[in-house]
Amino acid sequence: MSAHERRPRCQCALSRPGGSRLRLPERRIRENGAIAAGGDGGRVADVIREAHVNGIKLVYREEGDPAAPPLLLIHGRTADHNDWNGITQHFAARHHVFAIDLRGHGGSDHPGEYPLPEMAEDVVALLDHLGIERATLIGHSLGGVVSYHLATNHPERVERLVLEDPAPPLPLEGRAPLVEDGSTAFDWRMMHDTERQLLNPDPAWLDGLGKITAPTLVIGGGELSPFDSAGVAARIPGAEFVVIEVGHLVHVNGRRPFLQAVDTFLNR
Repeated sequence: MSAHERRPRCQCALSRPGGSRLRLPERRIRENGAIAAGGDGGRVADVIREAHVNGIKLVYREEGDPAAPPLLLIHGRTADHNDWNGITQHFAARHHVFAIDLRGHGGSDHPGEYPLPEMAEDVVALLDHLGIERATLIGHSLGGVVSYHLATNHPERVERLVLEDPAPPLPLEGRAPLVEDGSTAFDWRMMHDTERQLLNPDPAWLDGLGKITAPTLVIGGGELSPFDSAGVAARIPGAEFVVIEVGHLVHVNGRRPFLQAVDTFLNR
């Protein structure tokens, strides 16, 4: 969740089962800097788009068959959609995948304000823009926090929920102070604002986990993880909990067991 926890950059609403889409007029969106007509068409292969939603610009990668069930990948703090390289392609075999850049990250806007519930509202607004009523969410770290806020406040929008080593909505202890190091791929105001909320979360957020109705899988990184993700799972009704002993970056350091756990969960 902090700058020193990130890994190096990669080079390189009601539904039918599996998610459903609103009937919206054809939209026009930006595709690699040029205006392009939206529409279902054929399979989408690794296209970068942007949408203006909730008062900001969000950049996202789209891949897969537009007729397939929608799935959103939401990265951790300091990362962007590239954090899911390889994993995007894996899920795109059977899903219409959107890997987003959260506000304050990557190509998305840096609005200077980063309330965690509002970051979840950005995602809801993107779903509206895309015409998606319900989607499966997979969120890592900060992305997991954003995902459980969305599932708490908009349970009708979430088909299934996967939380990868999320921070619990309890005061975090023993955190080293943030030290700015000149990194420019994210907004340092986002770092300070989200850190403040992690250290002193709204007490209502913990109770909110009990409002989640989507089938939920929580994946913890085990003894090397800085977070008690088991505590998150315990608060979500019916949530499954899986431990993969590789630390916080489960989808990076334990990609194969991570994908196996998620595939098993999604295939039920």
